[in-house]
Amino acid sequence: MQRSTYSFPQDFLWGAATAAHQVEGNNVSSDWWEREHRDDTDLAEPSGDALDSYNRYEDDIDLIVKGGLGAYRFSLEWARIEPEEGFFSKAQLLHYRRMIEVCLERDVVPVVTLNHMTLPRWFAHRGGWRSEDSADLFGRYVARVLPILDGVTWVCTINEPNMVALTRGGSQGSNMAASQLPSPDPVISESLIRAHDRAREILAEVDAIRSGWTIACQDFQAAPGCTRQMEEYRYPREDIFTEAAKGDDFVGVQAYLRTIIGPEGPLPVVDGAERTLTGWEYYPQSLEHAVRHTWEVTGHVPIVVTENGIATGDDSRRIDYTYDALAGLHTAMDDGIDVQGYLHWSLLDNYEWGSFRPTFGLASCDPDTFKRVPKPSMKWLGRVAQTGVLSHP
Repeated sequence: MQRSTYSFPQDFLWGAATAAHQVEGNNVSSDWWEREHRDDTDLAEPSGDALDSYNRYEDDIDLIVKGGLGAYRFSLEWARIEPEEGFFSKAQLLHYRRMIEVCLERDVVPVVTLNHMTLPRWFAHRGGWRSEDSADLFGRYVARVLPILDGVTWVCTINEPNMVALTRGGSQGSNMAASQLPSPDPVISESLIRAHDRAREILAEVDAIRSGWTIACQDFQAAPGCTRQMEEYRYPREDIFTEAAKGDDFVGVQAYLRTIIGPEGPLPVVDGAERTLTGWEYYPQSLEHAVRHTWEVTGHVPIVVTENGIATGDDSRRIDYTYDALAGLHTAMDDGIDVQGYLHWSLLDNYEWGSFRPTFGLASCDPDTFKRVPKPSMKWLGRVAQTGVLSHP
């Protein structure tokens, strides 16, 4: 099939993303580590050493450089920085400061996420985001982190707050569709919005920082005659968080799939549709649709695509999916939507919240030696980033 060629702006931000718990390994003070090691755990396997990125972060940043990308989104691990309530580890703050410095030394733009799903055990045990003082506790953590953010422009406060509310604060990760989860906890939703606002107030003390949060956009679509049902289903699961981003410096869009809403709720994926390793429908158009919807709901807040990708063992399909997603993104930009960057999920085949099987990475990682091996998709996306020209191989 003949595919078109598209040109992106010269200052467009191209990169890839990871999250601390999914790559670092041995995150022993987090609620997720506790869940992984319970006798009655519901998870297929623990994160363990993960990809040992806590020790090998320079290898990951070098992958970004050698791959031709210019930005690296990674998260700070609150459970490492504040492993016990009120105790902040200077060594861990210096560790993450060094990660930022290595990015800056290699001319890689650091995109720093302050909380990516996992929580310190002590915070989870006192109620997590249901706790009345959760926003204040998060703000205290953000204030301690602020000094190490020198030189950082892009800061994401909380990753996918809508998925956190949908999983009811249970740190169930982000590899589930909204349609697989119960309705969101409204107490957690409001706490997350307060925590985000508090974090932005603190981050605003540094003029150079641009802050926002990232939203899991499911590309909710209405079956014929079901527009009202779709809008009512979507609002507490997505739009309440998108509305909260009004006035932010940017909003992160994270899109992988669509969810079609019928008279009684989500409809199953149609028979015969191609599915990814997570069981999601192969639907790259979700990115364009999510960007358009987010742009309208926020009242035109600038957008960064902070996650987009596919779980597949066929790297050629990763290229196909990403090409089509980026083509749709370019069409949205042509219509005047301010999209400032694209960060692929993920840099590496990592721990996907219970299993290493769903492979999203632009590079694989040997579980015994931790050697990173770039895939053809990395070379392809790097060439797009270097030239600003999107074309299919």
